[in-house]
Amino acid sequence: MFWFRPFLSQCTLSAESMYILHVQGQRQFHDILSHDLCTGGVLWYYRPATGTADIYFKQLMSLGSAGFRVISVDYPIYWSHDEWCIGFSKLLDALGLDSVHLFGASLGGFLAQKFAEHTKNSRRVQSLLLTNSFIDTNAFKHLPNSKLYKMMPGFVMKRLVLKSFPRSKVDAEVANSIDFVIERLDSIGREHLASRMTLNTMPAYVEPQTINAQEMKVMIVDVLDQSAIAPKVFEEVSKCYPEAKVAHLRSGGTFPYLSNDQELNMYIKVHLRAFSQTRYTAGDDFEWGSNSAK
Repeated sequence: MFWFRPFLSQCTLSAESMYILHVQGQRQFHDILSHDLCTGGVLWYYRPATGTADIYFKQLMSLGSAGFRVISVDYPIYWSHDEWCIGFSKLLDALGLDSVHLFGASLGGFLAQKFAEHTKNSRRVQSLLLTNSFIDTNAFKHLPNSKLYKMMPGFVMKRLVLKSFPRSKVDAEVANSIDFVIERLDSIGREHLASRMTLNTMPAYVEPQTINAQEMKVMIVDVLDQSAIAPKVFEEVSKCYPEAKVAHLRSGGTFPYLSNDQELNMYIKVHLRAFSQTRYTAGDDFEWGSNSAK
């Protein structure tokens, strides 16, 4: 991952209510928080249970250089989905952001959907981009009960995570992405990992009718080669969002944002450009205070 070191030197890190934010774009972090930009859309990245916020460094660099305002977030320890949604809502309040676009992979995609449910009255979420995600934690019923992770040793949890990775031969880029995620997994503390595994397995499901009623744009990423998410799980997500756009990736495995970033980034840019020249744009292409507000 030779891009990773340049990314660390270019991005801005900030702590806000114990969240770690990786911000990339033409504007530095304090400019993103300026008053005239806070009412617009920002693309937030939610990482899977196995990664850290910088797992999306290729998206942050590509979209940031293209003029989009993008933030990847590492959130603090939470033990329930409702608690997580309340915490993230408070973070957006602290940053002055009233509308967002959410990209989530695996657990991150599930949490993005739950947040869209949580903010259904304010319609704070303008669009969802889901990669290898799910609508029901029952997809992980083969894992230990969610109540056990608080007491489980870190090495046992990491072993459970590693078992979900492909064991057969994969393309070099996919193999590199797995190696990178394993490296980031080693940096996650036991309690943080226990929190993520709890959120990943505690009984819960998404109510897609609540999200569909908001008429938000949804993009589902379909990785055509081997993934940690079973095909039937992807089919369930697709059925729940019949109006969603589907981005078909020829390859990418479990972590396409690392292994097939160019193709994925193209789809993300196309998705976001549907909001160009509106108050929900994730770019700097809207003139605030003009008569063209939408």
